[in-house]
Amino acid sequence: MDKLNIRAAAPADADKAARLIYEAIHDIAFQLTGETTEEDALQALSELFLQEGNRFSSKQILVAEVEGNAAGIILCYHGSEADRLDAPIAARLRKRTGNPNPPIDKEADEDEYYIDSIAVFSEYRGRGIAKALLAAAEKAGAALGYGRIALNVEYGNEGAERLYRSIGYEADKTITINNSLFHHMIKPLTNLS
Repeated sequence: MDKLNIRAAAPADADKAARLIYEAIHDIAFQLTGETTEEDALQALSELFLQEGNRFSSKQILVAEVEGNAAGIILCYHGSEADRLDAPIAARLRKRTGNPNPPIDKEADEDEYYIDSIAVFSEYRGRGIAKALLAAAEKAGAALGYGRIALNVEYGNEGAERLYRSIGYEADKTITINNSLFHHMIKPLTNLS
């Protein structure tokens, strides 16, 4: 494999990170941005990436680089931070849609380090980049003293579910996000330090 570097996201990553987040969350991007077109959702995600204090902020993102090019991202935060990180999203949605109570589904449990999004550009897939990003997130969560890491995988996404199971994630429940069913999968972090 080409030289892989995993680093903290930087402002220059905004457009690529927005594209990868959009690829990871698909229609959830419309729910969380209040936008109705892919172009507008990408613009909103890019703007949110550049702002601190929300779930899509660069502060929550690691970038996988191959030969200096952004190849993939992983976006993580602790479940206990979800309400705080979603507050600016809700404020933006209220302003954008006029809905005083915009729907934001609870994705993370309060006691877990949560992988909100992971995606790798198609031309870099099959090189172990997703596994490397997952390992980096697990290491970060363990270093912060968290006991478990979690993610959600949509029903029917067997390839992703197989990958997660192969590295120790197990489904513990079903949740609904934007009217779709997801397997909530967890992995203990206590043995990773």
